[in-house]
Amino acid sequence: MKTTRMTVAQALVRFLDNQYVLRDGVETKFVEGIFTIFGHGIVVGLGQALDENPEALKVFQGRNEQGMAHAAAAFAKQNNRKRIIACASSIGPGAANMVTAAACATVNNIPLLLLPGDTFATRQPDPVLQQLEQGGCPSVTTNDAFRPVCKYWDRIIRPEQLMSSMIQAMRVLTDPAETGAVCIALSQDVEGEAYDYPDSFFAKRVHKITRAIPAEEEIRDAVEILKGSRHPLILCGGGVRYSEAGRELERFCADFQIPFAETQAGKSACRSSSPYNLGGVGVTGNSAANEIAAMADVVLAVGTRLTDFTTGSKSQYSNPDVKFISVNVSRFHAYKMDAASVIGDAKVTLEALSRELKSAGYKSAYTNEIQKAKQGWEAERKRLAEYQYDESFVPLISARNEGSIGEFAELTGSVLTQTAAVAKIRERIPEDAIVTGAAGSLPGDLQRMWTTEEKDSYHMEYGYSCMGYEAAAALGCKLAEPEREVYAMLGDGSFLMLHSEFLTSLQEGKKINLLLFDNCGFGCINNLQMSNGIGNLATEFRYRDESGQLQGGLIPIDFAKVAEGYGAKGYTVCSLEELEAALEDAKKQKVSTLIDIKVLPKTMTDGYDSWWNVGTAAVSGKPEGKAAYERILEGRSRARLY
Repeated sequence: MKTTRMTVAQALVRFLDNQYVLRDGVETKFVEGIFTIFGHGIVVGLGQALDENPEALKVFQGRNEQGMAHAAAAFAKQNNRKRIIACASSIGPGAANMVTAAACATVNNIPLLLLPGDTFATRQPDPVLQQLEQGGCPSVTTNDAFRPVCKYWDRIIRPEQLMSSMIQAMRVLTDPAETGAVCIALSQDVEGEAYDYPDSFFAKRVHKITRAIPAEEEIRDAVEILKGSRHPLILCGGGVRYSEAGRELERFCADFQIPFAETQAGKSACRSSSPYNLGGVGVTGNSAANEIAAMADVVLAVGTRLTDFTTGSKSQYSNPDVKFISVNVSRFHAYKMDAASVIGDAKVTLEALSRELKSAGYKSAYTNEIQKAKQGWEAERKRLAEYQYDESFVPLISARNEGSIGEFAELTGSVLTQTAAVAKIRERIPEDAIVTGAAGSLPGDLQRMWTTEEKDSYHMEYGYSCMGYEAAAALGCKLAEPEREVYAMLGDGSFLMLHSEFLTSLQEGKKINLLLFDNCGFGCINNLQMSNGIGNLATEFRYRDESGQLQGGLIPIDFAKVAEGYGAKGYTVCSLEELEAALEDAKKQKVSTLIDIKVLPKTMTDGYDSWWNVGTAAVSGKPEGKAAYERILEGRSRARLY
């Protein structure tokens, strides 16, 4: 057996460079490169290997470990999980910073390879710099925190362990049903140890991403349920996107006259203009989808995890006789809502169902319900787009701190409403532009109001709703598709929490555009707390007042100057006219841009016939709190338990 003597880190680099995936006959190089922030636990091991011979891997310099890992996850998602960028960090805080990103990737079933440095396998110098010590278990390190948030975890304490561990890591990363974060912790002394690795370990490996074929018995069960349905509804989830089954879903719905609604992960797999596309469903859904959901007698969920927002905390599909069918590559997800499960790839399963339903001559019993629901929502969307701050102004969100609207308008000079801003942005940016988002009120506005005609143009992380994902994701999307314009839609709270990779976009020459909605606070959570009878407590950005409370004046921030300080182009807008001018000028820029959009509080979209189960206090001294609890009890009485 021919061998080559090299260090563990050098062997890791060579192995990663020789991994490929095969999907539908197309072979793709799997690992693009490595994002890293070098520290003492990684730089002399993996850093040396990348310096001396990086193979064909590109090295990207991150600014925050969480941010760079979010960018890597977004890169993988935008590539439909067929390409990845690995992430390497030092031990201690560098590793701990990536835990949030690992959880985010795992929740969303996105492949993310993490390579944090670890303590010495010999333990000779313990405690090393940045080592977390547990007196009762000396083998525990910071990297053990990755165990619950990863789909695969290992620690390399011997050079030969690298081989079996990396092969298993690739299994998980390339498996549509199992993929998520993978952590391979590298003991920092072992990184530099030499070993005679067999050359076969470095041979080109092609991992086949196959389309799981559903069992005939499961197809028959699903067809029987659908044949008995008069008013079925299809849920288009992220699995439709990753299967690249959008056109098949549109044809399926047209053939059998079945409407479909989109989850956050499934949006842009299909065209908004499809006559059967109702748009977003559930807690952040619109009136059309939620209206049809209430009457549906069968819900065919395709590639969705059926989260509480998609199901209205299991209350959205309120027909007492409703039945569920779940198509998913993951048996775990397919069993939710006590559904009849069909384990298979979205595209091939839809094709199999279609053949059987055509043979049976099936059509739904809808007449004009779909068209009427869509027309009703389109009228409402037009109203939201024209929503103005004038003498007839009424806040879209009812809350007890409506005085903050006038205070904000006086402070900033803004007359701009959030829904009108979203509509203007949709009107003015390119149709094929990629829009990223994650947290706050914007995911609701976008799932309801945003239209998509171009495939994979809507990139929302809403499984973890991770603040700080947005800007990093924009960079990851731009690295994945550099020819497309990329816009991050984020609130001021998310920007302040994490925007480090905005600078990396400038370093890489990858232009991204941050559309920052500034309403001086965590507006979405402010709405939630005040609608549940809680005071305006630590959700608006206010100075501490003379009484010691966070009830002083709003804190004004010039975010455009922040961008300019990095060397980007910054804009501040307070009206639709200024927003339109900034969007047009931003298109001409070669560097990344930030548009600081001063939007009035309480001007985001509200709910449409949906319910969300939250842990409202059963005991409250406030009438508003008592009323909120009664509403929760009423909702829980209508919701399914499993």
